[in-house]
Amino acid sequence: MTESKKIGVTEVVLRDAHQSLLATRFRYHDMEAALKNLDDVGFWSVESWGGAIFDSCIRYLGEDPWERIRKIKSIMPNTPQQMLLRGQNLLGYKHYSDDVVNKFVECSKKNGVDVFRVFDALNDTRNMHQALQAVIAVEGHAQGTISYTTSPVHTIDLWVDLAKNIQDMGAHSLAIKDMAGLLKPYIAFELVSRLKEELEIPIHLHCHATTGFSVATGVKAIEAGLDNIDTSISSMSMTYGHTPTETMISILDGTNRETELDLDKLIPIAEHFQAVRKKYKNFEGSLRGVDARIIASQVPGGMLTNLENQLKAQDSIDKFDEVIQEIPKVREDLGFIPLVTPTSQIVGTQSVINVLSGSRYSTITNEVKSLLKGEYGATPAPVNKDLQQQAIGESAVITCRPADLLNEDFQSSAEDFKTAIADKSILAEASDENILIYVMFPEIGLNYLQNVDNLDYFESEPLEITQLNDASYLVRVDDHEYSVTLKVDNSVTINDGSAPKASTPSPAAPTGAGTIIEAPLGGNIFRLIVSEGESVPVDSTVLILEAMKMETEIKAPTAGVIGKIFVQPGDTVKPGTPLFEIIN
Repeated sequence: MTESKKIGVTEVVLRDAHQSLLATRFRYHDMEAALKNLDDVGFWSVESWGGAIFDSCIRYLGEDPWERIRKIKSIMPNTPQQMLLRGQNLLGYKHYSDDVVNKFVECSKKNGVDVFRVFDALNDTRNMHQALQAVIAVEGHAQGTISYTTSPVHTIDLWVDLAKNIQDMGAHSLAIKDMAGLLKPYIAFELVSRLKEELEIPIHLHCHATTGFSVATGVKAIEAGLDNIDTSISSMSMTYGHTPTETMISILDGTNRETELDLDKLIPIAEHFQAVRKKYKNFEGSLRGVDARIIASQVPGGMLTNLENQLKAQDSIDKFDEVIQEIPKVREDLGFIPLVTPTSQIVGTQSVINVLSGSRYSTITNEVKSLLKGEYGATPAPVNKDLQQQAIGESAVITCRPADLLNEDFQSSAEDFKTAIADKSILAEASDENILIYVMFPEIGLNYLQNVDNLDYFESEPLEITQLNDASYLVRVDDHEYSVTLKVDNSVTINDGSAPKASTPSPAAPTGAGTIIEAPLGGNIFRLIVSEGESVPVDSTVLILEAMKMETEIKAPTAGVIGKIFVQPGDTVKPGTPLFEIIN
């Protein structure tokens, strides 16, 4: 390619970098000192919101996600702020009505989002349309997205047709989202070349480095005419993350596709995040190079670190390789769906359950049932019919746009929110932003609003611990350092905040009157469906366990009477924790 054309760069350190490397655990105050420097670089945009940020803020960190984007925007007025938006899913794990989508986009734009990267986990454009139109209506930058994957049904022609459909919906640009690092360099050249021939809108590329392809893939895509590329500052790049920003800038330096960005301006940013990253080392995945298994399993970077942390929480990290092998099998059963939020969580959670239970699909999550019923949209290929029959029986499969069947609207959700906070005596303003927290995350959102001033409810601030010698340690909390010495006749335990503070019920002893049903995996008790003394038929749902952000129904294995219930909503349980007793 001979044309001289500046290549734009989107920096992802404030969102996808720490989502992929550190399970989305960066706190705002650990980013703040770098924001002014980031604003001075001249990036096309900085991705700072969306994805799992919203969920992580209210579930783990006790931070207001709306306040986070407002603060970032105020310190970075010269740089467009970008978010990842899951189309009709917004930032939750199900579809929402069109007016909720409109209200969310309106509030996001008002609070500081400029560029909206809109995607659908199944690449069903019906699920992108409303979000794209909402962005256009508020004069934001509407970027439609291809969620790239490989399978027998995914071809270059399919991607080109999808891209043309996205352009026809009015998108201002197109993103190729390669969340698992599967896009090979020469295929990228072919794909981008075809897209440049067929489209009039700019093309952006987002690649993860997990498989080792990302740098070469970016270069070949740029040679084919790519307009913009995503990168991450070097100290927060590679492995589960992305191509280093400095590397891509340097590769293009002196060519006809220069970025025109100053490497010297990136030095303090890299140094800042190099220091901050140490605080979050307990959330680091085990990958130290390239994981070629991902070429087959297709697990995205953010999913890998979360999967490792979740298996550790289940005391089952030794099952990691088995889960990785199970994921492509579940993916095929579900119609070769791309693995990106929320489908990555759906497939990952079901794969964990299949492995830990020792019996495939003996327990099927509600989200898998919904996907098999068509509630997420059309899958790229037909699903496993036997699994579909097992999961949903004779229920009709949805063929229309799923959101067309939704009855709730924003106004009714606002009334439900007011009732809910009154019932729980929560002192929270009925603002559009708070209502949207509730709409997307009803229980988690209410718990956040109820405990927003109770920091003990959320994860502890990560500690940076440096061992100085056999008996001395340096403990750093924010900007404060403490020296800790272990004495011969005493011991000191330092809580590093690697796990949320939550109540864990003590294992209960069987009463001897019935059968004790235990937790198949670790998680939080989400909801009790029945009460003690209630008669239940076989296979009826007794309670719902939230594990890995997915809901799993725990059912009665036989007909009988519910005896003792050993847990309550909000309790944290481990695999094998007694849940309830059933008396035949």
